[in-house]
Amino acid sequence: MTSEGRASDPPAQIGRRGPLFACIWLFFLIDPLLQAWSRRDTVAGVVGMVAVVAFAAVYMTLWLGARAQRWRPVANPSLRWSLGYLAALVALGTVVVACVGESGLACTVYVAVGCVMSFPFRVAAVTTLALVVGTIALGAVEDWGSQIGTAFSIMAASLAVFGLRALISRNVDLLEAQSENARLAVDNERTRFARDLHDILGHSLTVITVKAELAQKLLDVDTERARAELVDLERLSRDALVDVRRAVEGYREITLPAELVRARAALRAAEISAEVPGSADQVPTELRELFAWTVREGVTNVIRHSRASHCEVRLTPTSAEVRDDGTATPSPTGHGSGLAGLRERAADVGATVVTTHLSPGFVLRVVRA
Repeated sequence: MTSEGRASDPPAQIGRRGPLFACIWLFFLIDPLLQAWSRRDTVAGVVGMVAVVAFAAVYMTLWLGARAQRWRPVANPSLRWSLGYLAALVALGTVVVACVGESGLACTVYVAVGCVMSFPFRVAAVTTLALVVGTIALGAVEDWGSQIGTAFSIMAASLAVFGLRALISRNVDLLEAQSENARLAVDNERTRFARDLHDILGHSLTVITVKAELAQKLLDVDTERARAELVDLERLSRDALVDVRRAVEGYREITLPAELVRARAALRAAEISAEVPGSADQVPTELRELFAWTVREGVTNVIRHSRASHCEVRLTPTSAEVRDDGTATPSPTGHGSGLAGLRERAADVGATVVTTHLSPGFVLRVVRA
């Protein structure tokens, strides 16, 4: 992707490592979990352990769900989902505190983070402040001692995650703007192609129609002139056909080096790590166009359907391969219009299209023996 494209991609550290970042900070729940484990012979201990694990799982659904949807829920959160999510965290956190006591207040930090990630800034700020006050007050009421440290943790975590959310939202907006620009570019290209065809065929077909009518009228009046008009009619038809072919060839022009560059950029935009050859020097001339179509079709399918995290493009003098580690379920037929067209192109040069389903992953390979 160009430097402009890189600016609009959600940072790889956020996109791919966001859930890992969130998971690491779950170690603060170790203390309430150990407290519950020490009371495992009691109902409160068992319930406390289950509540801590459930709390961690519910907390992680925000990060995993946002990552799966390319962080759009963070940029534009659903109020209904956010309320349900917060209610679940508060309910489970309350159970943890009731079962294990003071150490369960660690849950308030995660509740604050969930609020910052799920609600508008003003709502999240008010909720976070309420959690700080409530934590300090609860510590005093239950005679658990000062909870200033926990309150500070709530504020620090909230500020850090607010900055993270602002960065994610900015990049999501930029990515959507880039997608819209790409769609407009495609629409403009289609309009240009339609205009070119109209310009080519509009004039040619009009002249052909006029000459055909004239030749028909001259058949019984001037045979020689009618024959000349028919010869001219044939020439005009051939010229129009050549012009259309040239327009189509220009529209569908594709090169292997350009497709490798596009594949690398497209995979980066989709937050999929890529291994793409830097050159195609080893590929013979007669196979370059076919392999370019192979890379385009394979990478397009990886981005659209695979839910992969890694994609590799391999080139040899006799084969091109696109391999991913996706988990998407293949279509029942295993065939699509893109693959059908690729098979036709492969057959024209004596090559074969081979598809292989892995566990997980998928391989698209075009090879000429």
